[in-house]
Parts: sequence; structure tokens; C-alpha cells
Amino acid sequence: MKGERVAQLELILRSHPEGLRKSDIARRIGVHRSTVGRYIEELKQYSNIYEENNLVKIVPGKDEEPLALSVYESLALNMGAELLLKNSEFRTPHLASGLRKIAMGMKSYAPKVSGNITAIADRIEKEVSRTSARNNEMLEALIDAWVSGRIVRIVHTRADRDNPESTVDEETELAPYFIGFVDTDSGRNPVTVTGRLRHTAEIVTIDITRIRSVMILNETYTIPDNLKAFRRMENPASPEFVVDTIPLVLLVKQKSALNSFDTLSHGKIETEKMPDGSLICRFVAENSIELILRIIQSGDSVEILKPEKFRAKFKDYLEKILNLYK
Repeated sequence: MKGERVAQLELILRSHPEGLRKSDIARRIGVHRSTVGRYIEELKQYSNIYEENNLVKIVPGKDEEPLALSVYESLALNMGAELLLKNSEFRTPHLASGLRKIAMGMKSYAPKVSGNITAIADRIEKEVSRTSARNNEMLEALIDAWVSGRIVRIVHTRADRDNPESTVDEETELAPYFIGFVDTDSGRNPVTVTGRLRHTAEIVTIDITRIRSVMILNETYTIPDNLKAFRRMENPASPEFVVDTIPLVLLVKQKSALNSFDTLSHGKIETEKMPDGSLICRFVAENSIELILRIIQSGDSVEILKPEKFRAKFKDYLEKILNLYK
């Protein structure tokens, strides 16, 4: 079985039939030039590799089937690749690898489009920085966990609730359900992982660039068939941490108690003033343990009116806490 780097070398050589120097190969793969020779020798076990005028070349296999795409499909892929490059700050060599495969399949009938897509792949490889390499390592680990259906333990940074201008590390265990892009008001399109927090029904979404480490645990999970699409909140307080939401109706006796919800992701708060000066507040907020903790923090200044199921859940949570002290 070919290793990942060897497979990447084969793809690069097939997309450059004119040949490449070892130094160019090393730069594209991200290894030292001396290591390329070992990869070349290993690849010779599977493909016809030779060197000519200091250029490493590969002979195409006779049984290779070209990718059959129409000109319309080819151009659409070209435009999609350019859009992805402009609107995402995430650079992954896997994207470059996939684009090269597509470009190779259309080289005979759409050479200009093929050249454009290859150029985009070149740009992606060139822009893969040291930080991007770490992000890709986290992404690959999350994909491995998602494919094998295993829970992960991650360490990620988040805003410090006591000092929003600084960050703290937080350890989270979750079952990854989905990996993809999230739109934000800032114009960023971060790659995120969405999943269920371990031992809870809560759903969270975390920006992969915030993840410092990933450990795949020896515990499996299944994605529920009735899983609903996650809704993006109107005004998320933290774009890198977005969760499933719940419509709340609260009775707020002291308006200052609403400050407790500032660190949560929530939508616009609509208020209705009552004769006694209290407020009926309606808004959509993240359905998480943090929401429960903020309501507890507010003491008797905040009462949950709706939804009834969340009110009952909150009462059960309080009873569990009280039982600890009986």
C-alpha cells in the first residue's frame, strides 16, 4: 500500500508530464529534498518512474481512464475552485490534490480550463503555511474520527468570559457529525466541526483553526437519522463557537440580569415591559449547558416561561444539584 506522501508524489508527477526537479517536488510535498529520493524509489514499485535531464517523470498507465466531464462542468468547477480560494482562508494540500485530478481529466478537451485549475492548485500549495499545516493535521484527525465513527477529545481556544480580549484553552469531547464551512458576518468562512457533546444532547460547532489538539477515543457513536439542519443565529456572539438554538421566553425582574447572556450566542432580544417594571424577553439562544449556568447565575431575577420542556429540564437540573447537598 502506498503511503500518503508517495501517493501525493504520483499525483504531482502525473499532473506534470514534462517532469519536475526534486527541489520542486520537495517544495510541493513539504519535505526536505533528500527525502524525495526515498519517495521516488518507493513509487517505482507501483509506477514507471524515470529521470531525464535532472527532471523526474512518470509514464502514464495504459489502463488509466480519463475523467469524463463536459465543457460546462469543467468551467463550473474552474469558477468554483477560484471562488473557494478567494473566500476561504483555509489552505489544504488535499484540495490541491483533488483539483489536480480534475485538471488531468479535462486536459485533452479543455486545456485552458485544465491549466487554470492546475494554477489554482499551485497557488494553494504555495500558500500552505506552517499554521495551515497544523490546521490540516487537526482536520485529518477529525475526518478519521468521523469516518470511523469515534468520539474525539479536543483542546481548543475560546474567549475568556472574564476578559473577552484574551483566550483560554478548553477541553471538549464530542461526536463529530459534520465538517464544513460556516458563514459569518465578518466575511470569514472558517472550516468547522459540528457534533454532539459527549454525555449530552447538546450540539456545538467549533472553528478548526481554534483547535490545538485532537485525540481519537476508543468509543463509537452513530449519527441520528432524524438529525435536523443546524440553524445559524442572527447575531452570534462568537462565530467560532456556534450551536443549535432554542427560542426562549424569560421573565426578567432586573434588566441588568440580561448582562449574564452577553457571552452566549443569541439573536436579537425583544422586550415587553410589564406594569410592575419587570420585562418579558423573547430571543433565540444557544441550547447549551452554558445557557443553564447563566440562568442560575441570575438567581431569582430570571424565570423561564417558555418553552415548557426547557423549563422542566432546568428544574430537573436544579433538583440534581440540590440532591448533592441533602
